[in-house]
Amino acid sequence: MYVDVLLGMQWGDEGKGKIVDFLAPKYDIIARFQGGPNAGHTLVIGGEKTVLHTIPSGIMQEGIMNVIGNGVVIDPNTLIAEITKLTAKGIDVKKYLLISKKAHLILPTHKVLDAASEHAKGKSKIGSTLRGISPTYMDKTGRNGLRIGDILSPDFKEQYNALKEKHLHMLKQYDFEFDIAAAEAEWMNSIETIKGFKLIDSEYYLNDGLRAGKKVLAEGAQGTMLDIDFGTYPFVTSSNTISSGACNGLGVAPTKIREVIGIAKAYCTRVGSGPFPSELDNDLGEKIRKIGGEFGATTGRPRRTGWIDLVALKYAAILNGVTQLAITKADVLNEFEEIDMCVAYNVDGAETTEVPFDITRTEVNPIYKSFKGWNTDLSPHSKFETLPTEVTSYLKYIEDFVGAPVSLLSTGPEREKLLVK
Repeated sequence: MYVDVLLGMQWGDEGKGKIVDFLAPKYDIIARFQGGPNAGHTLVIGGEKTVLHTIPSGIMQEGIMNVIGNGVVIDPNTLIAEITKLTAKGIDVKKYLLISKKAHLILPTHKVLDAASEHAKGKSKIGSTLRGISPTYMDKTGRNGLRIGDILSPDFKEQYNALKEKHLHMLKQYDFEFDIAAAEAEWMNSIETIKGFKLIDSEYYLNDGLRAGKKVLAEGAQGTMLDIDFGTYPFVTSSNTISSGACNGLGVAPTKIREVIGIAKAYCTRVGSGPFPSELDNDLGEKIRKIGGEFGATTGRPRRTGWIDLVALKYAAILNGVTQLAITKADVLNEFEEIDMCVAYNVDGAETTEVPFDITRTEVNPIYKSFKGWNTDLSPHSKFETLPTEVTSYLKYIEDFVGAPVSLLSTGPEREKLLVK
């Protein structure tokens, strides 16, 4: 029938997992279209937290099929560990999880290459999660990669060893010690376990489903400002995180996309290095970090924090063709008497509302507009209509600036703490 796309509008960690989990019952299939175990989608259900790294966030809802698409890169060890934890929670993962044969595999040596490369950069490091994502995508584009479908081949071990030897040769350029023996043994065991799951030609599965009237929600990882083409390059991820990436990452045509739902926090965060114009490297930023629990779901690293950046948000809306916005973590700002929004940049003495090409090498100073904070607990509210005027004014300004309506507002981490317009 149609595909709706849900993705992050900032630098990741926007709360996509919770929104997917909430919307999942409206769909027949949830499909991840890019990224890998560098993603961390956090769900809080019944007071219990679950972090998903590779499996789509619809897995917590019974009766919904979940597809890991061809655009995803898979670490077998991480995937099996995730499946084990979900199975312990009583979830029938084997029944509801399908894996694209065209998804690429992260080898143990990919992770070593990632760590060695980052170590060699010194102070110029990108801020990689060291999960082997970039080297895997490099092998994919270099036409050297191994894919999930290859594990069914009788000469898979030979293919694996050939790629491993290539990586070991590359590692000779680095002064970096490593031992992959334990990880490699676990990796091979995980491969055998994966063989017991449903490995599919996902492009046929999804398009057959669409023709049969199925509704698909495409779930993105990371955020728009980390897109390999349009993000704050080179401080970006290795895949296309924007809505067009859903077509490549799942094998569906652009004409099948209906809604594009952009997720943004009521403030901004970023993990690792790279430009962050509205960053608050002060007590205010630390206050947001502590209240919001801003530590990476995958890495545990403290996130950099700052006020919401509407210049970057509008840029993301243009790139993605966003039709509606979901604003998360509004409750984190409950205790602020005054809240700022970045509404323009000062670049070399000139004011602009566009993200500059050389944002990573140019001094970009934020220009703020201040709003009166609501300074009250939002958790009792279950409808937009009852929200304090300070909240509605805040949201209205975002809508007008970005050019898309706010249809969802999260007022807490729990599944039920979500207002729908």
